[in-house]
Amino acid sequence: MAMPASAEPRSPLARLAGGLLRRAADVLVPPACFACSEPVAEQGLLCPSCFPRLRRIGPPHCRCCGLPFGHSAEAVEAGLCASCLEYPPSFERARAAWVYDEASKPLLLAFKYGDRTELAPAFARAMASAGAALLAEADVIAPVPLHRLRLISRRYNQAALLAHALGSITGKPVAPALLRRTRRTAPLADLSAGARRRALAGAIAVSARFAGRLGGARVLLIDDVLTSGATANACSEALLAAGASAVDVLTVARTPAPKPDEALDAADTAGDLPGNG
Repeated sequence: MAMPASAEPRSPLARLAGGLLRRAADVLVPPACFACSEPVAEQGLLCPSCFPRLRRIGPPHCRCCGLPFGHSAEAVEAGLCASCLEYPPSFERARAAWVYDEASKPLLLAFKYGDRTELAPAFARAMASAGAALLAEADVIAPVPLHRLRLISRRYNQAALLAHALGSITGKPVAPALLRRTRRTAPLADLSAGARRRALAGAIAVSARFAGRLGGARVLLIDDVLTSGATANACSEALLAAGASAVDVLTVARTPAPKPDEALDAADTAGDLPGNG
């Protein structure tokens, strides 16, 4: 496997320096819950009141897209959800730390749009726990890219912040520029899964500087929220076409499966079935 040139692991000395800086920061700024600012024992932790409000995703869940099952009977075949059976994703596995709901949503929106970039290390810690198996097998960590115009307006790529934080935790190499947006797409939030797939067709590619350098690497793709899976699929297809052996996906949160009546409403209004994660 040929590692991307700009994806070198952090040295033990750099990790040690980072740890010393974090301890010095704890002395200057007492640790506080990142959700409500109540005092906690260590920076990046949740207080006893906030901890149970964030719903962690654990078994049973779809072994492919990580969709949490309400009960094990929801697994249609071989531990897969109905959507992954009907529309197999390009990525191999996807995992997330929390359900995207009324508790996690304000934190994710503040992180993505509200300049709460200090949340990245805390989110990465939760992701590292949820995606331990994926991180152990990853050769390189890469964020979902932002188009340059959106990056200018937002000033940071939240997925890249998470990728770097995970690299600091694990020592795994990070390639922040591995993927690029070839064109700007419309906001995806209000689109159906099918419309998202169409909007993203051909919109993501491997950067020219990394052409021919993936050499069978297993890539761990990082983003903040997994919704329909359209963005993760578009990124995975580009990486696989460029020589990656497999792509896994790790996010802070993922949307739960829609209720049957919500799924029918979405299909009626958008003319397309709900996506696969």
